[in-house]
Amino acid sequence: MVNQLALKTNDLGKSFGDVKAVEAFDITLNEGETLSLLGQSGCGKTTALRLIAGFEVADKGTIHLQSNIVSGPGTFVPPQNRSIGMVFQDYALFPHLDVYKNVEFGLGSKDEKSSAVREVIELVGLSGLESRFPHELSGGEQQRVALARALAPKPSLLLLDEPFSNLDATLRQQIRLEIHEILHQHKVTTVFVTHDQEEALLMGDLVTLMKAGKIEQTDTPEGIFNAPNSKYTAKFFGTTDFLPIQFSDASNQTELGFISRVNKPTDSTDLEIMLRPDNILISKDPDGIGTITNRFFQGDHWLFQIRLESGLILHSRTRDHNNYVPGLRVNVILNDNGKPFQLFKSKKQ
Repeated sequence: MVNQLALKTNDLGKSFGDVKAVEAFDITLNEGETLSLLGQSGCGKTTALRLIAGFEVADKGTIHLQSNIVSGPGTFVPPQNRSIGMVFQDYALFPHLDVYKNVEFGLGSKDEKSSAVREVIELVGLSGLESRFPHELSGGEQQRVALARALAPKPSLLLLDEPFSNLDATLRQQIRLEIHEILHQHKVTTVFVTHDQEEALLMGDLVTLMKAGKIEQTDTPEGIFNAPNSKYTAKFFGTTDFLPIQFSDASNQTELGFISRVNKPTDSTDLEIMLRPDNILISKDPDGIGTITNRFFQGDHWLFQIRLESGLILHSRTRDHNNYVPGLRVNVILNDNGKPFQLFKSKKQ
């Protein structure tokens, strides 16, 4: 089966005065896929979403929705004609309308409204709440009303702008799992904006990380986490350390010993291997090369900070060792988890 194009942007750019909010923004999304658009506050992700929606006019570049150009030189299709549904951060529900009327807002004929509203209300799990007003609903229920309203016209593309940011942690986890299931079961093509790394990896078939208005990397969740293309990307997805490695004809040597599972590059100077906390194993050893300098209890595991004899700081994650305390000498062993270590130049990236 040939993948059908849902969204494509090419060299998209937008500036506000001297600030380049979005620059060289290129993404491709097929029908039924979800793209997580991730980055720190102010990186340009919401501006990119507003360009796709038509709420902002691009300074350069093109936007295709399916086979149609909706933004480009001499072309601008207004938002209402783009077949796009959008869920805002604050949900933007009408406080004077009940659930049913909020969902039916903007639909066409009476018959079309009745059928579509019933369908999406059932889809998002709000059956029985049609007569309630927004102030009578929980945050999660309000979120589902906003989603139902966006889905009712059967848009070709759904845009979600930080939709879970106003929910408490427990409810946020529950709602995002529910919405993830709805979007994937019904193959809703979606662009999902978030600043939460865990959320991006969970929700997206693809993840695009932005930095200062530009795309840093686009890949599958597994690809962007396990094979980041820069130190910035690596560090963005959690605690990450870098250990210098020396290549020679005889061995690949680090402060923690020889490494066999690494792909030697053509230029093998000034390199470091990327380490996640589960790549570092520790055990008590009075003659060990590491000293625990701090520890952090994180629910189902402990995160230990270890200083090597060189002064380099590494981190190790384990489910036990709660009797390991700062000042304890430990042996430090590398664990490749069956995969080659990722290499980076030692200069800052």
